[in-house]
Amino acid sequence: MIKYLIGFLLSIVVLFTANPAFTKDISDKSLNNLVDKVSAKFAKTFCNTSNFGISDQGAIEFAIGETNKEFAKNKLIGYIKSSDVNKKIASKIESNCQYYDFPLEELSNLDFNKN
Repeated sequence: MIKYLIGFLLSIVVLFTANPAFTKDISDKSLNNLVDKVSAKFAKTFCNTSNFGISDQGAIEFAIGETNKEFAKNKLIGYIKSSDVNKKIASKIESNCQYYDFPLEELSNLDFNKN
């Protein structure tokens, strides 16, 4: 009888103290919107900086720093793929700045997946 009572009390303690784990439900639409925002911010900053006469390397470094600073605290930033962002950045720079042959390898410092 004592064994059953101890077993019952132990199972109640385990059931009520266990914290349930839930998975995050992140929609593709919200991630795509974030990729658009990040790429638009980078392209705008790069275009504006390079139009002021700053070298291409300096404009890239400045745009990376500004973009990292703006989106570093976003909760979804760790879930986006760097390759998606890089492709979108190159596309926006070509259409907005008419700057072709953008060096995508320079975007390696634009890495949000540090989680």
